[in-house]
Amino acid sequence: MKISTKGRYALRLMLDLALHNSASPVRIKDIAARQDISDKYLEQIISSLNKAGYVKSIRGPQGGYKLTRDPSCYTVGMILRLTEGSLAPVACLEDEINQCSRQGGCATLELWKELDEAIKGVVDNVTLARLVEWQREKTGHSEL
Repeated sequence: MKISTKGRYALRLMLDLALHNSASPVRIKDIAARQDISDKYLEQIISSLNKAGYVKSIRGPQGGYKLTRDPSCYTVGMILRLTEGSLAPVACLEDEINQCSRQGGCATLELWKELDEAIKGVVDNVTLARLVEWQREKTGHSEL
């Protein structure tokens, strides 16, 4: 499994919003400058985050974006699944019920299941709030 730039940038964007989670909204242009990411690309990503209700848009000269919930309410898994789709390491684990005709005699399926559970165990248990903590530990302050 390889996370695309869209998924990685979505996490960085959400982390930036969490770090700058104050009364005033955060402008995409400011996030783009801090993260060294194209503002056009961030606009595409924020659009899907907005549609999913993860962020809200505030219009006007002092407008921008804010998180709709506390950073502790978002997991890395939520954000990555929104931008990447399934995080399953193999196609046969993407559906709720495994449809593979080989599953009964497939020893490698056990490996893929363990890998899938390990991935879920990490991404579904690390919150945006935890990423904020890690960022502050690394930099000693709230800026990225």
